[in-house]
Formats: sequence, structure tokens, C-alpha cells
Amino acid sequence: MATNVKIFDTTLRDGTQGEGISLSVEDKMKIARKLDSLGVHYIEGGWPGSNNKDIEFFLRVQELELVNAKVTAFGSTRRKGILPEDDANLNRILEVGVPVATIFGKSWDFHVHHAIQTTLEENLAMIYDSVHYLKSKGLEVIYDAEHFFDGYKNNTEYALQTIKKAEEAGADWIVLCDTNGGSLPHEVSEIVAAVKQAISAPIGIHAHNDCEVGVANSLAAVMAGATQVQGTINGFGERCGNANLCSIIPNLQLKLNYSCITASQLESLTGVARYVSEIANMHLPVNQAYVGTASFAHKGGIHVSAILRNASTYEHITPEQVGNKQRVLVSELAGQSNLVFKAQELGLDFNNNNQQSRQLIEQIKEMEHQGYQFEGADASLELLIRDAYGSLEEIFTLESFKIMVMKTVNQPVVTEAIVKMKINGESVYNAAEGNGPVNALDNALRKCLLQHYPALKNIHLTDYKVRVLDEKDNTAGKVRVLIESTNFDNTWNTIGVSANIIEASWQALTDSIRYALIGQAKADVHTEEQKERHGLVNH
Repeated sequence: MATNVKIFDTTLRDGTQGEGISLSVEDKMKIARKLDSLGVHYIEGGWPGSNNKDIEFFLRVQELELVNAKVTAFGSTRRKGILPEDDANLNRILEVGVPVATIFGKSWDFHVHHAIQTTLEENLAMIYDSVHYLKSKGLEVIYDAEHFFDGYKNNTEYALQTIKKAEEAGADWIVLCDTNGGSLPHEVSEIVAAVKQAISAPIGIHAHNDCEVGVANSLAAVMAGATQVQGTINGFGERCGNANLCSIIPNLQLKLNYSCITASQLESLTGVARYVSEIANMHLPVNQAYVGTASFAHKGGIHVSAILRNASTYEHITPEQVGNKQRVLVSELAGQSNLVFKAQELGLDFNNNNQQSRQLIEQIKEMEHQGYQFEGADASLELLIRDAYGSLEEIFTLESFKIMVMKTVNQPVVTEAIVKMKINGESVYNAAEGNGPVNALDNALRKCLLQHYPALKNIHLTDYKVRVLDEKDNTAGKVRVLIESTNFDNTWNTIGVSANIIEASWQALTDSIRYALIGQAKADVHTEEQKERHGLVNH
């Protein structure tokens, strides 16, 4: 039977310390729902002793009917020289009504002397008193031994004394923290194994990623006897981030035969990773292990030819196990195998049209020579293939568009776009303002289409990139525009290339809308009911 490993998610606390991440209470509520559906065992919601936003979250989270997760509040051991019942931070944990408290204390004698400036004996008393006090109030207590690995390497005897005090006081978990992220897997393995011999309480691991081994350290700790892993979705966190649960969970479950969450919950991992990234307004790296859009992407013709016969030739797991999917990239390096694969995805038969497929390959190569890059624009590629084989419905056609930009003294720039187009044979004309020419165009295009396709209100542009292709031509050079769009379940990318940035943007914008609307598109548009189920009504 597989050993159970408890997953402790600290995205809402430690993850928010990452640069550029700020979550509202509503954001935290949405993420908490997702984490619970993923099957994590603990959700650390924040530090109620540090700010009112976290206090509000702990009060509101009680409204959620969580099925899998316990909510825990974070805090420190009591301050030096006072009783635990007089410590505001400890009492704030009690006041917010959580079933689990996670408190940290000092393991490194260097920190005791220089950070909290007290004696080694008083630090031990602070640990014992705090854990004992919270246990006496009926809470489950997780003790985070801060800087434990550094402390152990500098003063092994004292570091062990600190966690033994927490155990003596009744701590339910002793979590060993690599707070500075400076330890390596062989050190973590050796130290966790030694701690396993020294205490009887269950052990957890809390790793940071400053040496790019946060995931490896977490796996090493589990293999040495830890049965709780703390981390964040997508590795969000201070400095270089926390250990990434999106890699830890599948590695433990699919590679090492530990049991963390159910197989069906694991299938939602990619969706959760992308959801949290979107809520946090952080771009998910395409090459992120397991959940990135390029995690199971294939470009070389030889590779694609092989996966057409058997996907395991170039894939270490089945992508669907983590909710991801196989992708084949088509570019100037592609052979006919790449297009055969894409055709199979789209339900088109290329096997009887080899000449046609060769012509399409040549067309793609020529377009890439002009600046197109279809390996990063799957949606535009699909539209191109469908058009070549006559399976693309013409949903709308442009008649004209005009953009006006006006700037007056001491007033912001005003941008307006006017779009005239045919939709199902009917001429439609609309104007809209925006915070720039592309945004104004997008708004005017949507106003034309929404009366015919109201579900488009659930499609959102999530990223917009411009690259100058001919830098030697300065402002007259060609530009490539890449647009990423989402309907909260699926994400797709489109491309436009032109010497005019507005023209290139229009190409990418209209490709995005066409892809969302074609009958066989993979980007199925959400209804309001579906959005509500995902907790995104007001997002």
C-alpha cells in the first residue's frame, strides 16, 4: 500500500510574498475553493496577527463548505518575556476560529542571539509555551522549525533541542524548514533521516527554491521519512519562490508511488495551476513541468513521427494524468508527420492528400520566413489548416476599421475605434473607446459580435506581446504580435505579422475570436452558470 503524504499549501500566505503578487480577499476565496477541489489537506490562509485582510479572509472562509482541506492560520511563537495568554499574535489565531495553527520558532542559535536577541533557554521556553497554549485550546498545531537545516549544520544539538521542545509540548507535526533555500538534496536527506531517529512526531518539509532544488529537496525529505510537504502552486513565493506543489505532487504520486490526492483530483492539476496563475496575474511559464503548455509539446519531425506510433517514445507520462495535453508544434523544422498529427487532432484526413499537405508545409515555411511563428500560436495554425482543407466556416468578414487618437493639454489620451463588418451576411457598424488603439479595436469588434454571439463576453485577452522583427529598419520594421486568450478553462494563442502594428494586432485579435467561435474549436465558451461554478462571476 502506498504511503500517504499530506499536502500543505501556503500559496495564500508564503506565495503572496513573491514579487508582483497581491491577492484580494475575494481572490483568496476563489483559490481556496480550487485548492480544496484539488484535494490538498491544509490551506494556510495567512497571518491574522499581521494584517486585517487576512483576518477578513479567515472570517469569510468559514462560509465555504470545504470537503478536503483544513484551514490553518500562521503565526510566531510568543514574544520573549511574556506569557502566551498575553501574546496578541497567538490570541489572534484563536480569535479567527481556525481548527489548525501553524507557528514558527527559531532553530538556529545564530538567529536566537541576533534576530530575536534572547537566550537559548528563553527560546526553548517560547517554543514550549506557545505550542502548549494552542494545544490547550483544542487546536491541531503544526510547528514550523524555521532555518532548521542551517541551524542543524551549525549547532546540531541545539537545533534538535528546539524540535524536541515542540514535540514535548504536544505539536502534531514538526516541519523542518529550509528557510534560506540553501540546502542540497543529499543534506536534506541525511538530516531528515537523523531527525526521524530523534523524535517520534510526524515530520514535514518546507523548502525554498533559492538553489533551484526546492522540489528535489522536498522529494528527498519524503524519501527519508517526512510525511507532510509544504509548498505553493506554481512555486510562488519570496525571492526565488517556494517548492512547487505542481511538480511535487505528480512526482510523489506518479514516480515514487506515494499517495497524496486521488487520480481524478490529479487530473485537475493543470487547470488549478493555470487558474491560480491567472488570479495572481502571473504568467505561467510555458515550459513549467507537468502543467506548462509546452510540457508535452513536440517539434522535431522525427519526434512527431515516433509519437504517432507510440506517445511513450518521447513522453514520460500520459499528459491527461495531470490534466494536460499533447501538442505538436509546426514550424520550418516540421515534417509531414507534424501536420498529419495536427490533422488527426482536427479530424481531417491528410493521408490521402499528401501533395496538399506538402503544399501546406511549404506555405507554413514561407509564412515563418516572413515572421510568423506558429509553434507559439496553435490557434492560428489550426485556422490555417482548416482553411486549407475547406473546413473553416467564414463567421465574419471585415469591411473597414478606423482608429482615432486625440490628445489635448492636461487631459489623458482618448482612443476610439470604428469597425464595420459583415456577420452572417449582415452589415454591422460599431464604435468603442479603449485605453489604446488595440484595446479600442478589441472593444469595437466585440460590440459588433456580441449581439450575434453573446457568449463572447466570457472570452478574455490575457497577454499581448509585440516583437520588432527587422530592427535594422527601426520604426519601419515588421512586427510580430502574439495574443493569448482564455475562457477560464482553455487558453489559446494567435499571431499577426505586418509592418503596421495595428494590422498585425487585428490579425491576432480576429484569429482569437474565430478560434473561440468555430464549431470544433477546443476553446468551448463558458456559460454564466459554468463561470459561477468556477467562482469567477465577478472576476
